[in-house]
Amino acid sequence: MAGKRIAVVGTGANGAAFGADMVNAGLDVTFIEQWPAHVEAMRASGLRVEMPEETVTTPVSVFHMCDVATLREPFDIVFLGVKAYDTRWACELIKPLVAPDGLVVGLQNGMTLDDVASIMGPERTLGAVIEVAAYMFEPGIVGRQTGPAGTWFGVGAYDETTRGREAEVIDILRHAGAAEIKDDIRSAKWMKLVVNAAEFLPSSILNLPLAEAIEIPGIRDVMIASGREAVRTALALGHELVPIFGNTRIEANDPDHYATVLLDAVLTDWTLPDTKVTMLQDWIKERRAEVDDINGLVVREQEKLGGAAPVNTRLVEIAHAIECGDLAADPSNADLLRSLLD
Repeated sequence: MAGKRIAVVGTGANGAAFGADMVNAGLDVTFIEQWPAHVEAMRASGLRVEMPEETVTTPVSVFHMCDVATLREPFDIVFLGVKAYDTRWACELIKPLVAPDGLVVGLQNGMTLDDVASIMGPERTLGAVIEVAAYMFEPGIVGRQTGPAGTWFGVGAYDETTRGREAEVIDILRHAGAAEIKDDIRSAKWMKLVVNAAEFLPSSILNLPLAEAIEIPGIRDVMIASGREAVRTALALGHELVPIFGNTRIEANDPDHYATVLLDAVLTDWTLPDTKVTMLQDWIKERRAEVDDINGLVVREQEKLGGAAPVNTRLVEIAHAIECGDLAADPSNADLLRSLLD
């Protein structure tokens, strides 16, 4: 990748950690970030990434999003690390700086592929699935609970116009974790969404780390029910059960069982005792979470299909009540969650 210019747009916990790995590998990387204090902290002291095995401080080139208009030289590869709901405007922001033959890759949760392609064009769009545990509450400091050895990426072409170019991105991401090509990136992203739909809202509504939430009686059942609705929705939309997280095959062609397998994989391999899911991190920071892009997407797609996703529907309603201030995220919501299965 010598000579390639790389941008990471949205350098929160994940984007910053991955970008630092690229910088430390000697790549030409520009950070573009919307949190002013984070920008200033990185400019002053570099980016500090605290991992279980080591802490690494990396000097980075970082620009505030309001400074993007001052940049002139185009980027060959752009990684999006913004929230799913920020995808479209972030693409419009960076579009003038993407080379005609450049690639834009969303390292995000949710199904952002079509949003990216609608602005950048299918010929410049690749999709990605990621698995990592990280957090950021202080500017300039990332807590990365799974370092590169415990991070996984799957990368796939949007359509035939970018098929064959996945290796250009894989070669970069391998500095930040294991990476592989996924021929059916849409199905792979839906499988990841199954996991997210299962784990994100139940643990966030309880305001508990994932490992603690799963130990409360009945909560695992709620998570599995939400994941099963998501996997059935994916199949109804024409997607397939595909292996993710580095697995090479699916043990059993059983959608309900596979939803449980995916959840268990995250709980076993990527969850530490204090791991808080990204939605809960957003709520702690008093930010809007990706409720409508994960569980809400399951609900909307089921409605289009003429079906229903009752567990996800109620999870979304409860989450909206929390974001509006009508309900507090708290362990006392356990009974409310258990009632979703009645």
